[in-house]
Amino acid sequence: MTSRPLIVRLRNWVGDVILGVPALQLLQDHGYAPQLVGARWAASLLNGQGWPVHARPGANSRLRERVAQLRHLRAEACRLDSGFDRRDNAMVLPTSFSSALEMRLAGLKAVGYAQEARGLLLKRSEPITYGGHALISYWELACRFLRIEPLPPPPSIALATHAADQQRADEVLAAHGVRQDFVVICPFAGGLFEAQQKTWPAFSEFTQALLRCGRDVVSCPGPGEEAIITEQHPGVKLLAGVNLGAYGGLLRRAALVVSNDTGPAHLAAAVGAPVLSVLGPTKPEQWAPWGPAVEVVRRWPDWPAVDEVMARVEAKLTR
Repeated sequence: MTSRPLIVRLRNWVGDVILGVPALQLLQDHGYAPQLVGARWAASLLNGQGWPVHARPGANSRLRERVAQLRHLRAEACRLDSGFDRRDNAMVLPTSFSSALEMRLAGLKAVGYAQEARGLLLKRSEPITYGGHALISYWELACRFLRIEPLPPPPSIALATHAADQQRADEVLAAHGVRQDFVVICPFAGGLFEAQQKTWPAFSEFTQALLRCGRDVVSCPGPGEEAIITEQHPGVKLLAGVNLGAYGGLLRRAALVVSNDTGPAHLAAAVGAPVLSVLGPTKPEQWAPWGPAVEVVRRWPDWPAVDEVMARVEAKLTR
């Protein structure tokens, strides 16, 4: 089957991009060749999948720059596929008005969810169902694009890691003397959920209890997050500057990942690492990491106690 180019606008958060991977794979399995447009880090994150990822002009760019990029991609797609302009040829995963407007101004026939009065801008605007998991939302949009009955989503994301990224991850672990069966902590959380903090208040206390188990504990902070580890989590091996592709390879080697509601938790689950997700206000039915090796601990409106989380850790590490 000849692959048909399909321009797909990705969302702007690491977790959302990861949760959209099964939808993109479904499109590819049905003969489409995704041409992805997203944040600059998305190319590294999806490196193992082999899909072209085009870095979208930054937040301070003008509308005409973003439209020009899409027009260029459209022209390239028309060169490869003479029928490109005669069919639905783009999909919009974000629900913003601007993402649909850019597609329309670029002359693309985009399919997306009916949000923010986008109906006149999209070739097809599909009704969205609230309350379900985000992965299912992206998956069902792909099914609707394909005009097929919704299929059950896969039980795991199975995000691929490029061989070079895995090699880099292994080199970083070796350079820092990290022993096998290490545990990764992700005590970071970007943004708020319904105006409430997503960071477990007892994470630093938990880390000290975890270190007493005798395993190496590792963390890979993002830019500007290094001080959180050095100041609040002494004793943890800090592996800074690891890009998202290599980060996936590193998480793949972990015995366990303990995390707040943050992108690396989704990345860990996507590469098959065991994940213990400590959630506060975040609704797990919508945003929990996706995969068979994921366990959620949540006691909202309270936070879980350190002893409870440690008991879950010990149980997962002895299985």
